[in-house]
Amino acid sequence: MKKAVSIGLLILLVTGFTGALAQEDIAKHASCSYCGMDRAKFAHSRVYVEYDDGSTVGTCSLHCAALDLALNIDKTPKTIQVGDYNTQELIDAAQAFWIIGGSKMGVMTKRAKWAFKDRADAEQFAQQNGGDPIMFEAVMQAAYEDMYLDTRMIREKRKMMRMKMKPNSPNSEN
Repeated sequence: MKKAVSIGLLILLVTGFTGALAQEDIAKHASCSYCGMDRAKFAHSRVYVEYDDGSTVGTCSLHCAALDLALNIDKTPKTIQVGDYNTQELIDAAQAFWIIGGSKMGVMTKRAKWAFKDRADAEQFAQQNGGDPIMFEAVMQAAYEDMYLDTRMIREKRKMMRMKMKPNSPNSEN
């Protein structure tokens, strides 16, 4: 009995410790560097980039990471990690199994782009929500292709939010 309890406690400690390590990027970059969204809330879509000069950036999505990569053209990414859709654990973006499109609304994009550590999880997601498997290079190309329409969509949503918050506006509740 004592052995079972000890093993149980050890498992809890190890999984809690690795979970804490997996969230270090969120502690370092709590909000997205570009849109300000809470990266803990969007842990399933977050991206963490470490450049060869040691600098890092944390974003809420592939859309915002693509912005950073474009703006920092003279820096070389050392690692690009993305949140696994199911576990929210950071995984190597280039090794991830990506699903593009489908019925599930994306983060900062009309055409969703989701990463999975395991192929089976990606396939199951696509069966349930639609979408197509895609490799990392192709998903990055899609992020850049979608940039204009996504940015326009975000701009329009934010404009509507500002109008709703304005006192005496036709869309406000006052």
